[in-house]
Amino acid sequence: MTSFTKPAVTVGQQLAILEQRGLSVRQPERAKCFLEVVSFFRLSIYMRPFQVPGNDDHLFKSGIEFKQIVDLYAFDRELRLLIIDAIERVEVAVRASLNNHMSCKYQSDTAHSGSHWYLNRHLFKRDYDHQRLIGDLKEKQTKEASQLRRDIDKINSSHATAEIKRQRIAQRAKENYARFYQKNYHTPVLMPGWAMTEELTMGSLSHIYQGLIKDADRKAIARRFDTPHEVLASWLHTLNFVRNCCAHHSRLWNRELSVQPKIPRGELWKLPERLTGSQIQPQRRIYVVLLLLAHLMRQVSPDSQWHNRVKELIASHSAIPLFPMGFPEDWQSHIFWSGADA
Repeated sequence: MTSFTKPAVTVGQQLAILEQRGLSVRQPERAKCFLEVVSFFRLSIYMRPFQVPGNDDHLFKSGIEFKQIVDLYAFDRELRLLIIDAIERVEVAVRASLNNHMSCKYQSDTAHSGSHWYLNRHLFKRDYDHQRLIGDLKEKQTKEASQLRRDIDKINSSHATAEIKRQRIAQRAKENYARFYQKNYHTPVLMPGWAMTEELTMGSLSHIYQGLIKDADRKAIARRFDTPHEVLASWLHTLNFVRNCCAHHSRLWNRELSVQPKIPRGELWKLPERLTGSQIQPQRRIYVVLLLLAHLMRQVSPDSQWHNRVKELIASHSAIPLFPMGFPEDWQSHIFWSGADA
């Protein structure tokens, strides 16, 4: 290990470094403006495909322009927005389907059996951390109750009229369901399942689905998405990983998935093991995520044009190579992209 010695440099100096490395910058002022809002460090990962492989000085290949790097960055940004849009739709649908099935199936003559189905430890596998789920929800409600008390104290100490204070307190109490439930109900202590599922992170949603003890329950929920239950469980894990990449503005374009989804059986899901002339495996690249999202969007929103938006994005950035994303050469002929009925 050695000491870090790189000094901080101005945006102008950053641009000079790029030019010294052989990058063509036709509009220096525009390039400076771009580097002022997108850091050199963030942009550097998009420079690598345009640089001489294995060169320690990070020299650019002949004829590379700054605009090409910006175009790749812009494409990746638009790709993230397109993917997070689909993941949001799928995530919301899974939340609804999970609770719709579990609450109605386990509704009995016992009070709260359906509305608070998730309190029943016996509905989950032994290795599912049920106590963590309960603890997280208790913490959420406790925090909101404390915040509501602080809000009420602040409102009561103001110089507003009694009626205005009453209105403001009522409004604060309804800002979220955790506050509302805590203020209005005492049994059960925790909120009902339809509110609980909305409080889960996508990672927790993935784990609660996988944690259901009965195959029949997981199958029933997965049937809504025309997907085998073990495949849906895998997809939720993968989509949680991809969602986190999108949320942190991380690169997707040529990323290799660290959480690989299961591939269903059948002709629709046959992918080449590797792309011709490369070591790239489509099932480990973002193409397979686009494919599974195209399938899920058909189930969540049959009239959605999301698949066409994917094609439009690619067409509008025709210079961006698709093979680092795992796209097969004949990808547009796949039924999910053609718009035909699957």
